[in-house]
Amino acid sequence: MFIRQLYTGCLSEAAYYIESNGEAAVVDPLRDIDAYLSLANERKARIKYIFETHFHADFVSGHLDLSNATGAPIVYGPNTNTKFPVHVAKDGETFKIGELTIRVLHTPGHTLESSCFLLKDAAGKDHCVFTGDTLFVGDVGRPDLAQKGAELTMNDLAAMMYDSIHTKLFPLADDVIVYPAHGAGSSCGKNLGKETFSTIGEQKKYNYALQAATKNEFIRAVTIGIADPPQYFPINAKINKEGYDSLEEVLEKGMKALTVEAFKKEMDERTIILDTRNATVFTQGFVPGSVSIGLEGRFAEWAGSLLPFDVPILLVTEPVKEKESMVRLARVGFDKMKGYLAGGFEAWRNAGEGIDMIVDVEPDELMMDIPHDKNLVVLDVRRETEFADGHLKNAVNIPLNEMTDPGSIASLEETQNLYVHCGGGYRSVIAASLLKRQGMHNLRNVLGGWNKIKELEKAEIVKEKSVLN
Repeated sequence: MFIRQLYTGCLSEAAYYIESNGEAAVVDPLRDIDAYLSLANERKARIKYIFETHFHADFVSGHLDLSNATGAPIVYGPNTNTKFPVHVAKDGETFKIGELTIRVLHTPGHTLESSCFLLKDAAGKDHCVFTGDTLFVGDVGRPDLAQKGAELTMNDLAAMMYDSIHTKLFPLADDVIVYPAHGAGSSCGKNLGKETFSTIGEQKKYNYALQAATKNEFIRAVTIGIADPPQYFPINAKINKEGYDSLEEVLEKGMKALTVEAFKKEMDERTIILDTRNATVFTQGFVPGSVSIGLEGRFAEWAGSLLPFDVPILLVTEPVKEKESMVRLARVGFDKMKGYLAGGFEAWRNAGEGIDMIVDVEPDELMMDIPHDKNLVVLDVRRETEFADGHLKNAVNIPLNEMTDPGSIASLEETQNLYVHCGGGYRSVIAASLLKRQGMHNLRNVLGGWNKIKELEKAEIVKEKSVLN
């Protein structure tokens, strides 16, 4: 028996490769499938099945491309409807992989088709369970993603999840390994632990949601404090249900090296210029109107949350990062990339084209300016809960995920001196680039963000008790 977790940090996503006697299966593959094909090739195995725990909302699955490449059927649990061929398994149905057996456990709650896959070893003993978004380390899947037309409330789904967990997962032995689809940082839950696997016994002891004594207590526990899902979640779920162009086709269209002149011809009001360089590099100079989302952060998630899916994208990247940028965009459903700037930003600057910049300031400079500048406004772009836990007095909070809505910045004025900060410096550069794109240029980016601001003696910090409680 061979099991490997393939974890993708920027999406907090875990796919799994399972193998026995030359036969293999993949659970919840990403859109870029090379890692699974390479692993099977190295181990001289044939991918026999592709198991999907549910219609993923936070990334585009690689189920179609992997099935086309291997001939393996795509297996979903009960209540699945797609626009492409799949095997809709029955609850309790089993599949053989060499000497191993995988049993389908239908566990609706996160979504209606959500299912876990219980793996039994050669002796028939329960070894591990691939829980998808039903059970995480320290959490359970969010129950507020009911499909359109399902006529189900969040409480309805939470109640289903309670029943699913207690009837299908609780009876498993404490030593059965739990392999979830996501880890810390994912928006698919609210309290995911830092570990990427656990056991049934550990989750019974330490998972807050599993401590609920009754169904009503469980519903209250898992529905309180859920942040709004990123805007791209329903888009990705629809893509995974209805199908998509192959990644090869997307890259063939997008991997076009454009000269400065050709790049300029492609620029128009509808097109997004996306700069994927490091945030600290971006502020020093960029193509005017560019949006900064650096590859060093949660790139795909922020791209999906902030950028429209129906407009073309032009890319500015570090050299040799063009393909990586496009693959990571494709992972969350972007497929309208129409080329990249050959030679990157340096080619643009060397051609004598106009550039823009964002002024970086240290937190202590902000502290010195606050008492003397009546037009100074501190713009905190962290999440509301982060802001409530501590922020500078009189700071304005506009969470980054809300900044694409023109109404969210309506209270800001061009005469104000904006000092923008987030937690560590990544999100504030994204925010500053969005503000500049919307015509606000009198701004500064506070280096190090809240992590450094809160350490200064002069920082006057307040908390929002009403939000925290």
